Amino acid sequence: MATYAIGDLQGCYDPLRRLLDYISFDPATDRIWLVGDLVNRGPQSLEVLRFVKSLGAAATVVLGNHDLHMVMQAEGFGRTSKEDTFQDVLGAADRDELLDWLRAQPLVHVEGKWAMVHAGLLPVWTVAQAKALSDEASAALMAADYRDFLAHMWGSEPAAWRDDLTGWDRLRVVVNAMTRMRYVTAAGAMEFRAAGAKAPPGSGPPGCVPWFAAPMRASADHCIVCGHWSALGFHEEPNLLALDTGCLWGGCLTAVRLEDRRVMCQPCPQQAELLGWD
Repeated sequence: MATYAIGDLQGCYDPLRRLLDYISFDPATDRIWLVGDLVNRGPQSLEVLRFVKSLGAAATVVLGNHDLHMVMQAEGFGRTSKEDTFQDVLGAADRDELLDWLRAQPLVHVEGKWAMVHAGLLPVWTVAQAKALSDEASAALMAADYRDFLAHMWGSEPAAWRDDLTGWDRLRVVVNAMTRMRYVTAAGAMEFRAAGAKAPPGSGPPGCVPWFAAPMRASADHCIVCGHWSALGFHEEPNLLALDTGCLWGGCLTAVRLEDRRVMCQPCPQQAELLGWD
């Protein structure tokens, strides 16, 4: 039995299947951890969702910003983008079943000394606190009035955590940190003015550092598995595995076997060609 953590898919179904064949993945005995952003920008979001859902307990998923964007769009919330490519999901006969399944996925998964999240954890959060906050967000996403949460999810404020935060502000900080964050200030607040996924870590605003480089990070006692930052690429530290290696942009799709940290990948140059980016 092996557990493979795999970077951002973003609708890249064919590269996923090639990677699983390459690592000889057996859903009867092995497991895959997917770091979020299953959908959007790539060509086959519907195929990705159907396949991952069909794996049942063999696949462990956390939500990414693109996953939540699609859920919001399905309910009429958030901003549309001409770059969105999940219309196949929204027009599918099984769309409600797929969207309900996606909403049921957590923001954080913790297992032993491993913790998986799409973007990152605020420096003040321990892994136990992050898991509890993820559970709060999941409860809101699965509640009968979940549309109220979606209606208030958008926005970048508050930018910093306080233990006395309540209501939508509290949940918005949780979602933003776990699905959108790349940089934090010296005081530990999120900084969203920095360039996006294609900008390297050194291009952040003055005085800001990547979230995982924040001094005295409370989650440093676990190894955090994450994605979300294609310009960072594969980045390994004793307590970090960053796995977004830009499959969508013509890079590669990366898997790490957690038992021994062996790195395996498949090149994806055809993804850029399919989307006219070559």
